[in-house]
Amino acid sequence: MTPKQSSFLTILALLVNSLGFSQDGFPKNSGKQVRDELPALTVKGQKTANQRPVTTYESPISNLDFDPRVDMQSRSMTEAQGDLSIRGGIFENTGIQVGAATLLDPQTGHYSTEIPIAPEMLSEPIIYTGADNALSGFNSSVGTVGYSWSKMTHGGSVTIGGGDHDLNFQRFHNAWTGHSGESEDWTWGVEIETSRSESDGTIPYSDHDFDRTTGRIQLIGPNSQTDLFAGYQDKFFGLYGMYTGDLYTAYDPYETESVRTQLFLANHQQSYGEGSNWEATAYFRRNNDHYQFNRLLPDNRFVHETDVTSLALAGLHEIKDGFGINYGMQIARDKIESSSLEQGNFTNRTYFKLSLLPQFRRELSDKKSLLLRVGASLDDTNRDGSKVSPIARLTWLTEDGLGNSESTYLSYVETTQVVGYSAEGGNETKGLFRSNHDLSREVTRNLEFGHALQRTKWSLEGAVFYRWTDDLVDWTYTGTGARSAENVDIETYGLEFIVSRQMENLEGIASYSFLRKNEDYGNSLVDGSFYALNFPEHRLTLGFILNPNDLLQIRVDNEWRDQRANLLRKGSNSSMYSHLAASYYPARMDELEVFVAFDKPWDEDFQDIPGTPGRGDQFSMGATYSW
Repeated sequence: MTPKQSSFLTILALLVNSLGFSQDGFPKNSGKQVRDELPALTVKGQKTANQRPVTTYESPISNLDFDPRVDMQSRSMTEAQGDLSIRGGIFENTGIQVGAATLLDPQTGHYSTEIPIAPEMLSEPIIYTGADNALSGFNSSVGTVGYSWSKMTHGGSVTIGGGDHDLNFQRFHNAWTGHSGESEDWTWGVEIETSRSESDGTIPYSDHDFDRTTGRIQLIGPNSQTDLFAGYQDKFFGLYGMYTGDLYTAYDPYETESVRTQLFLANHQQSYGEGSNWEATAYFRRNNDHYQFNRLLPDNRFVHETDVTSLALAGLHEIKDGFGINYGMQIARDKIESSSLEQGNFTNRTYFKLSLLPQFRRELSDKKSLLLRVGASLDDTNRDGSKVSPIARLTWLTEDGLGNSESTYLSYVETTQVVGYSAEGGNETKGLFRSNHDLSREVTRNLEFGHALQRTKWSLEGAVFYRWTDDLVDWTYTGTGARSAENVDIETYGLEFIVSRQMENLEGIASYSFLRKNEDYGNSLVDGSFYALNFPEHRLTLGFILNPNDLLQIRVDNEWRDQRANLLRKGSNSSMYSHLAASYYPARMDELEVFVAFDKPWDEDFQDIPGTPGRGDQFSMGATYSW
């Protein structure tokens, strides 16, 4: 056992010992209500036991490492630079949606997860795949991680903490709410948050310095919610071989990134009639990035600024007798200014997508019904040809009105997307990252069959799918060592199961996924893949929240994976990764939480990105005071 493992267990034992159990095993002040500061795994939709990370302040993507529905491939830590992939796709195939709009990053999908929004302002993420992604996604052909705006709760909190590797973090959040005038039907709210953290990093040259400031105004009516948001995030982080791996070790790639992200957004949700609703979102996003290949020899070779302005509308209009129309629309315009990505055919682009998905619902009995959705989407840009893609899904539903349901579905969809400036705007023949100015529009087809059971105390869902993509854009390597953008035709076979269970003092969730791929690059010079072929062939997750009494909460997330072999990866292709945390709530101070956490206790050095060092273990502790 390492010293940090021993320290974590010792602190946990002290917390348990301090609870004051009576001889019959129950806490002496058992009249106090059991607290569940985090959303429940099965009741409120959270798919991981932990939300607060160990290495910095929480963000919307924190602890998605353990979400059974996504695969997070991180450099140093998730909040530094994390690539989201769904069902064996790559980071550019995955969208991040807030409200009705996808937060497009036109440079590269690496920066899609730069979301300067406080987690309290958003709901738990919803993962859109298949027909849902075809309807709601935007330039994300495999999946979308969707967030909605939460309703404000009056109150706030302050957090301070630290850990080894000179980690320290602080956080302040507060919301004020009230009634609008004399009306009981209208309420207003104002919410602010600021967070910062810094650390020397868990391995040499993996230091970070982050800060984020966000604010929101909210107006809620009987059938509507309006949110106005502004957020800013400034991040510096480093890692040896962050993007180049160990291909350039002779040049000492002590790589760093400085990323600044601004987001201004307006959102309105409206319900009307019997089950009809619509949502509109408008935003402006600016992302500045300065990448250094070697922090010891700084230069301005890789400096980028991207702007995106976008407007989106989505909703469902119920007509009558089980007939309605789902719809979605988004238009976005981007622009890039770059020291290295203005060698392609353009430096700005306008995107457009329109989806129409009529639905027909037929009641088969009091509890059973059949739902058919058939429609199409149109994708277009001013730089590429347009594409019409069909969407179809048939669902058999059983609902008893008591929270128990069962559904079986079969779907076929087509989706499409175009890639960012890193892949098609740089130099084609030299440099660390080589673009391709003639990359084609990606076209993906997905056939899927699934079944889900939902009960009041447990749930089970599973799916099997076959996806084939023409002209997927992957980053590959050859004997030259350069990283190049290449088209690849690829087939993906997948199977996944997720089961959750709620008991009196214990909630748990477990999952298993299986993936296989067949690929054809059409180029015998390609030696391997950084992304398209970096996926787990087998993956298991297990998370649980244990409330042994009303003063202590223990949260554990685990993941085991067996990754497809890769010529760049050093070390094992399998990994066991855990996040352990415990919170203590003093009996006489309901507002105080004292927490400890431990990341990667098994001294695992698995390379999430082939050739790039894996992160090290991290211990942290702190306190949160709420009001």
